[in-house]
Amino acid sequence: MMLKKKSPGTIKRKLFNGLIMLILTGVLAFVSVSIINTYVKASVEDRIITPDEAAQMDADCIIVLGAGVWDGGRPSPMLEDRLLQGIELYQNGASDRLLMSGDHGRKEYDEVNVMKQFAVERGIASEHVFMDHAGFSTYESLYRAKDVFEAGKVIIVTQKYHMYRALYIADKLGLHACGVASDPRRYAGQDLRDLREVLARVKDFFIVIVRPKPTYLGETIPVSGNGDLTND
Repeated sequence: MMLKKKSPGTIKRKLFNGLIMLILTGVLAFVSVSIINTYVKASVEDRIITPDEAAQMDADCIIVLGAGVWDGGRPSPMLEDRLLQGIELYQNGASDRLLMSGDHGRKEYDEVNVMKQFAVERGIASEHVFMDHAGFSTYESLYRAKDVFEAGKVIIVTQKYHMYRALYIADKLGLHACGVASDPRRYAGQDLRDLREVLARVKDFFIVIVRPKPTYLGETIPVSGNGDLTND
């Protein structure tokens, strides 16, 4: 039995149809990402407030979200600006508790002790500074703020590009949250960071629908208590 040979026209037609499908899929993905990104930002825009507005909130705590630390226990410029903003809010009466949430998943890498030390060295009482050693992502930091540290009304401190996602997650997890952005300067690599954040907003848009448990939960440590209980 002889197999019928496909004509060049048939092959070209299939290639063309495949290319069209690929283009349409790409366009659909781009439009979906754009819609989700716009929605996430617009839904929380009015919750980004000024330091003066935050001073009137009397929040359960000020959550400073972690970022990179450098060798020698120094905060990166981005983290330093978050810490300075969080300390300013504390000093102005926005809350009498700071929750430093970051990555301390490895002995050789520790964001939160660097963050607490930075605050204590600037006059903040150690017992008023809590450390969340398992804030491995924005989602996990905010999930644990509510479930482990029993915070309800919070002020989030991070850069504005990141703030939209943090506030969106907080809202979907049931936190009453506002945010104060810390953007006193331009950071190296920000264009790439902005691009990655668009994709991260889409990822967390779906994550908060599923609501997986964080890597660690553990016993509750109410943020109204003594922050030294989180020391290691």
